[in-house]
Amino acid sequence: MLVRAVQNSRSVKLFRNGRNQAVRIPREFELPGEDAVMRREGDRLIIELPERIGLLALLSTLDPIDEDFALIEDARPEDVDF
Repeated sequence: MLVRAVQNSRSVKLFRNGRNQAVRIPREFELPGEDAVMRREGDRLIIELPERIGLLALLSTLDPIDEDFALIEDARPEDVDF
């Protein structure tokens, strides 16, 4: 089998892990963390870190809540002796 050399690449072996096909990621290609996203583009598999978004950006994607909530009495806290 002829393998085309590509800059910043390395030949790896595929193996079976139960019913899944797997590949060991060489140290120089390790990703930080424990999660990654894999997608296929034609005959290529792309593995990359998941996109991280801030809380405000996440909340802005949610639909507004159209619900009436019961009023809560905002009572003054009791005095505490130290």
